[in-house]
Amino acid sequence: MADAISMDRFRSVDLVVTTKPDMTPVSDADRAVETALRAAIADSRAGDSVRGEEFGVEPGAGSDSRRQWIIDPIDGTKNYVRGVPIWATLISLAIDGVPVVGVVSAPALGTRWWGATGQGAFVNEQLGALHSDQARRIHVSQVSELADASMCLSGLTRWENAGRLPQLLALTRQVWRTRDYGDMWPYMMVAEGLLEVSGEFDLQVYDMAALVPIVREAGGTFTSVEGEDGPWHGSALATNGLLHDRVIAALA
Repeated sequence: MADAISMDRFRSVDLVVTTKPDMTPVSDADRAVETALRAAIADSRAGDSVRGEEFGVEPGAGSDSRRQWIIDPIDGTKNYVRGVPIWATLISLAIDGVPVVGVVSAPALGTRWWGATGQGAFVNEQLGALHSDQARRIHVSQVSELADASMCLSGLTRWENAGRLPQLLALTRQVWRTRDYGDMWPYMMVAEGLLEVSGEFDLQVYDMAALVPIVREAGGTFTSVEGEDGPWHGSALATNGLLHDRVIAALA
C-alpha cells in the first residue's frame, strides 16, 4: 500500500514540497503514506499505539499498550523530491520499546527487506515482477579485519558537529574502502554482507527502528555510536558484529 502511494507521486511534476520547522522537506507523499498506514493499523490493531515522523505519537485504544508501530513514511525525502531512487518506507513494531519487526520497502529500487526477532532477515529484489514473492535469507559478512572492511559512515557535517570528525577520518585510513550510499540503504547492505560498517549521527527513532531487527536477524550488531542498545539514542552504528567493538573504540 505504501509503495503504491509513494511510487504514484515519485517524480511527479505536481509534487507538493514544504519545509518543516526543523528545516527538513516534507512532501504530500510523506503525509499520504503515513496517513494510510495509520488508518490500516487502527483498523487491524486498534489497541496499538503509533509513532510516525509526520504526525507524532498516537496512543492505542489501551493507553498502557506495550506495542507501538514506528513509521517513517519516506526515509530519504531529500532524495525522493529530487528524483533519486534511494528512499524507502520504514515500518517497525516495537514491544516494550524493543523493535521486534522491521520492514524497509524501497519500491524505486525494486527491493524490500524485512526481519523479525527469531525469524531471520530476508530480501525480495523483484518487487513489481509478476512473481514478486521470491525472497532470500540474508546474512552479514564474515570479514574480521578492519583492513578488509567496506564502510559507509554518512554525513560528514554531522560527525563534525558531534566532535567525531578526526576519529572518523582516522578510521577511514584503517579500512579497505569508504563510500556514502545514503539513508537506509547502507544498513541493508550491512545486513546483506555487502558492507561491514554503517552509521551516522542526528537520527530519530523512526529513522532506525525498522533497521534494527533486520540487521540483528542477519547476524549483525546495531547500537548507537557510543554502544548503547536500540534506536533511542540519536545515532546509529551497524556492523557485521565481528568489527563492532573495534569500530566503537576507533570512534570514541
